[in-house]
Amino acid sequence: MLRRFLRHIYQGEKGITGLETAIILIAFVVVAAVFAYTVLSAGLFATQKSQESVYAGIKTAESTMEIKGSVIATADAAGAAGVITTFTFTVANALGGESIDLTEPTAGVGTGVAAANSNNVVVVCYVDKDQRVEDLYWTADLIGSGDSDQILDPGEKFQITIGSTGAAGDLADALATDLGINRTFTLELKSSNGAVLSFQRTSPATMDLVMNLN
Repeated sequence: MLRRFLRHIYQGEKGITGLETAIILIAFVVVAAVFAYTVLSAGLFATQKSQESVYAGIKTAESTMEIKGSVIATADAAGAAGVITTFTFTVANALGGESIDLTEPTAGVGTGVAAANSNNVVVVCYVDKDQRVEDLYWTADLIGSGDSDQILDPGEKFQITIGSTGAAGDLADALATDLGINRTFTLELKSSNGAVLSFQRTSPATMDLVMNLN
């Protein structure tokens, strides 16, 4: 009789021990599931951000211009006293990517920079050791085959001229310090999308009326 009673007690202890073990295992499973969900959510968020960065990088690369050929400068006079008044160069769409709006700026009056209410998308800037001038006046002319709009499409080329010999004013009108001999400068073309097209040149030791700055 006593043995049967003790046997029942031992069996009850085994049941309690099994129940405690099951509770602990369930707790471990729940904690592991929560941790796994957190890690998975963080991984999905990181993947989404990486995907957005890749797409943004591709869009930027597709919306970039590049120079085709030489950068030509003209001066108001030959010799050491001459100063550069205009730049001319050809641009194309890099990588055959997205189109770029080359709507010309509205001309100021004899200033060499765009008017305050201009609706141009591409902005041209000049930088040297003495000054930085934003939103220079420029014109764009289609070269070769293409449609009749001012949009730089894949396969098209436009000739960009910075400065004007007309009433809009040239580079000498826009700069506080003239671009004379032996001066290093940078030109930047900034569009609404894409990387900045930037190039640096140095003016020669003596000016010609027309110069190739490559």
